[in-house]
Amino acid sequence: MANQSNLCVSADVHSARELISLADKVGPSIVVLKTHYDLISGWDYNPQTGTGAYLAGLARKHGFLIFEDRKYCDIGSTVQAQYVGGTARVVEWAHITNANISAGKPMVGAMAEAAAKWREMINYEVRTSVTVGTPVDEDFENEDEEMADEADEKVEGNGESARKASTASELKDVNMMAPPPLRRDQDGRKGSIVSITTVTQSFEPADSPRLSKSLSEADDVVYPGIEEAPLERGLLLLAQMSSKGNLMDAHYTNVCIEAAREHKDFVMGYVAQSNLNSEPEDNFIHMTPGCKLPPVGEEENGGSLEGDGMGQQYNTPAKLIGLCGTDIVIVGRGIIKAGDPKSEAERYRVKAWKAYQDRLRK
Repeated sequence: MANQSNLCVSADVHSARELISLADKVGPSIVVLKTHYDLISGWDYNPQTGTGAYLAGLARKHGFLIFEDRKYCDIGSTVQAQYVGGTARVVEWAHITNANISAGKPMVGAMAEAAAKWREMINYEVRTSVTVGTPVDEDFENEDEEMADEADEKVEGNGESARKASTASELKDVNMMAPPPLRRDQDGRKGSIVSITTVTQSFEPADSPRLSKSLSEADDVVYPGIEEAPLERGLLLLAQMSSKGNLMDAHYTNVCIEAAREHKDFVMGYVAQSNLNSEPEDNFIHMTPGCKLPPVGEEENGGSLEGDGMGQQYNTPAKLIGLCGTDIVIVGRGIIKAGDPKSEAERYRVKAWKAYQDRLRK
């Protein structure tokens, strides 16, 4: 991690302008930005220049990943369509998403399949060529030549009969009423009101990953040490929740663990309250919400803090990382409601990273 961070900011704001501004402010201090696109008024769905594309540009600039907190939960065919299609096309701009697998483990396999197909297609660029041509019929060509020959004929002078003069006059009148001869263009094609447009599309291998270019050239700067954003997509399983009275019991959590092990190439970890890695080969990442620091100058009091009165329970980074074994802490209102979100994000980053280093030393 180039910026030595294990902080995820939950960008629970309500307008696209706020979202973009917040992402740019806290970007240097975070490793993941968590979004709820359906909370955002004014979300631009254009895949090339819209809000998702702009976020992808900021992610590249600052070196963080985008986590769309969609909590997919439905039958396989539905979650596939929701993930790679629809208006938001989440797979195109969010590196990570998550799922509540109450609908059953098969939905995880369905999402993995959809991500793999998308990943395969993104290796190719679509090249489109357009050609415009006018058909030239052979009979039409001969007819044009005959008309030219007739125009070259001259009516003989004084010895001609009145009948020939009359005929010549009639032909002249007819020719004046007829449309002008069709013009031949410089490239040899006959001018015509009929034209054929041919559109040809081909898929060619792309030499490098596609990166969003929605930022201006002045802003499209990658900080030193930051690599290209990955094209692979990852899934977090919602295994445990921090809200009081939630229904995710031990059986549900165990099913999440089974699903993760069955799809290691797609499932990257869990949203959980404790570390669920129990087998030697388990290396899943854990992300935990409900993280909060007391005001500057106050003691952390054992790691637990007062909730928000609506079910959310809070713990400090030291407790979540050092005791519960999480890897990345998720912070929302503690940062976005601060007077200076940029400096507050840095305060959380320092605390969380120190707790992570302390755990590794044990």
